[in-house]
Amino acid sequence: MSRRPQIAVIGASSAPAEAIALAEQLGAALVQAGCRVVCGGRDGVMAAVCRGARTAPGWWDGATIGILPGDSHAGANAWVDVILPTGLGLARNTLVVQAADAVVMVSGAAGTLSEAALAWQLGKPICALHSSGGWSERLAGESLDHRQRPPIHRAETPDDVVAWLAETLDLTAMAPTDDAPHA
Repeated sequence: MSRRPQIAVIGASSAPAEAIALAEQLGAALVQAGCRVVCGGRDGVMAAVCRGARTAPGWWDGATIGILPGDSHAGANAWVDVILPTGLGLARNTLVVQAADAVVMVSGAAGTLSEAALAWQLGKPICALHSSGGWSERLAGESLDHRQRPPIHRAETPDDVVAWLAETLDLTAMAPTDDAPHA
C-alpha cells in the first residue's frame, strides 16, 4: 500500500519574518504535493509551516504532526493535527527526524543544527531553504562530514523544495491513489 510522504520541517522557534513567510508557503506547497508535515510542533517556523499546511487548498485532517518535547498536549501550536507529547526534551529531535522521509531546513538556530546533524547521520535526504537565513543559509550545498552522500540540497523557494522532493522521493510512487486508503 502506498502512503503519504512525511517531510520533517526543522527551523527556529524564533525566526525573522521572511523565514516565517517562507515556512508558511512551504507548508502549503507540501500539502498540495500530497505530503504530511512533521515538525517539533511549537512556535516560529514550526507554527508557520503547520499554518500554511492547514490553510492550503486540499488540506486533510492529519496533514500536520507535531512531536513535542514536553509531556503535555498543551505546548502544541494551534495548527497541529496530530500532537505527540514525548516528555523527552531535546531528545525529541531524534523522533522528528526519524519520522521523516526527507528533512527540510528553514532558517534555524542550535536545535535546527542538531536535527540536521541527526538527519545526516541517519542518511536522510536534507534540503535547506537557503533564502530563509540561519543554519539553512550556512549549510545549503554543504556536506557535514566525510560520508559519501549527496550534500545538503540548496533550494531558494518552496517550489524548489517540492521539485527536489519529487525527484528525490519519487512522490508519485509514494502518494496514495484514490482507491487506496490514506495512510
